[in-house]
Amino acid sequence: MTNVINEFKHVEMPQLLSLGKNMISELPQILETLKIGKNCVLITDKFLEDKFARQAKEILEISGVHVTLSTIDDSTLAEVDKQLTIIDETKSEFVIGMGGGKPIDIAKLSSFKLGLRFISVPTIASHDGIASSRASLKGVNERHSIAARPPIAVVADTEILDKSPYRFTAAGCGDILAKKTAIKDWLLAYRLKYEPISPTAISLSEMTVHSITENASIIRSKAEGYSRIVINALLSSSLAMCVAGSSRPGSGSEHMFSHALDEIAEKPALHGEQTALGSIIMSYLHEGEKGSQKQIDTMKIIGLPVTAKELGLKDEEVIKALEIAHKIRQRFTILGSDGLTHEAAINAALKTGVIR
Repeated sequence: MTNVINEFKHVEMPQLLSLGKNMISELPQILETLKIGKNCVLITDKFLEDKFARQAKEILEISGVHVTLSTIDDSTLAEVDKQLTIIDETKSEFVIGMGGGKPIDIAKLSSFKLGLRFISVPTIASHDGIASSRASLKGVNERHSIAARPPIAVVADTEILDKSPYRFTAAGCGDILAKKTAIKDWLLAYRLKYEPISPTAISLSEMTVHSITENASIIRSKAEGYSRIVINALLSSSLAMCVAGSSRPGSGSEHMFSHALDEIAEKPALHGEQTALGSIIMSYLHEGEKGSQKQIDTMKIIGLPVTAKELGLKDEEVIKALEIAHKIRQRFTILGSDGLTHEAAINAALKTGVIR
């Protein structure tokens, strides 16, 4: 592997990863370690405002940190503009994003635009954007992945994560399992297009897949602290993207399939559920039925849906998403430049049992 990524000189990663029980109460000590200021905006959603955000605000204000709570409705560019105004008016020195993907992505991009640092406080383990340098936002007609900066710190409270709805944690596992085909796509692009690769990022991403696969039964049992396994894998996946300088080690044809579903499906499912479903089909395209069956077996242990029906998706939506997925972004994958024909899409979905 001689054609490695070498066009950047710096790899930016979180300075602090804080993982364990009751980490919310450790926020004052974490801020003291980071020394990034005493005035911030805490961005969350309306559901979490009373559940965890006010608790964090009280803990921080007792220690002398001024906190402005701000809630968001969705992850849109308009919401970013709203937060920029709030951050500017309050003269905040840093930003905290607390919640799932939407509050964290809004905090990530808002702080980036103002040259401030932000702290990521995930309350569900459903995606690998918690420590990455990219924000996924809705544009006018589609969702865009925008370059930003990774958080200066990630504060993951396993007590909160353990008690979060299991569907979200399973979706996080699905997002990790989907890295299997993302890596295969990147290596394929290296072999066919001589696209630069990062062996370190690939190794990190492969490690996350192995972690979830080997611990699938423990995760499903929901034993105390089980969320630590998932959040560690998600953090490692985020770091792989930081090392690569792009989302390549974590996003391939299966993610393009998921984004296509977001555009056309009447009721899209969770991101991790869709990427995992896509990885079943992409594994078939890479390795045949043997490859897709391995993915299905692990997903069943975790409790992830393995058919369109289980996800509430229509068969025709899956077929259409497979046909247009290659158009989602300019990234070479197993789908090639022209994508799947209608007949090939139906065959792949039927062969893998994704549609019946």
